[in-house]
Amino acid sequence: MKQPIPWFWILVPAALLLLPGPAGRLLLDLIGGLTITVLLLPLLAGAAGLILWQVFKSRLKPCPACGFVSTGLDQCPACGAILASSGRDPQPVSNRPPVDASQATIDIQAEDVSESGRFG
Repeated sequence: MKQPIPWFWILVPAALLLLPGPAGRLLLDLIGGLTITVLLLPLLAGAAGLILWQVFKSRLKPCPACGFVSTGLDQCPACGAILASSGRDPQPVSNRPPVDASQATIDIQAEDVSESGRFG
C-alpha cells in the first residue's frame, strides 16, 4: 500500500527557513554549526594527533650505549644498559670493559682497485 507524502513535515522546516523569525534563525544557526563542525573535525583531529605525537616523542629516550629508543625505562631493553635517567652512566651488561674511543685505533688495509676490475 502506498503511503502519502508527509507534506506538512516538509513545509514546516521550509517555512522556518524562508520566513525571518527567531525559530528560522535558530534552525539556520544549528545547521551552520553542524556544517562547520563536520568540516573542521578532520583538522581538529589532526591537531590533536600532532599534539599527542609531540608529547609521546618527548618521552622517548635513546640509549647512550646502543642507540635503541624506548619510553622511559630504567634499563635498555636491547642491551641492558642502565639509562641516564637514573643519574648514572650507561653500564653494559657484558663482561667487556668499555673502550675509550680516544685511545682506540682502527687498522685499515688499502687495496688497489684496477680500472678493468669488477666495477668498470
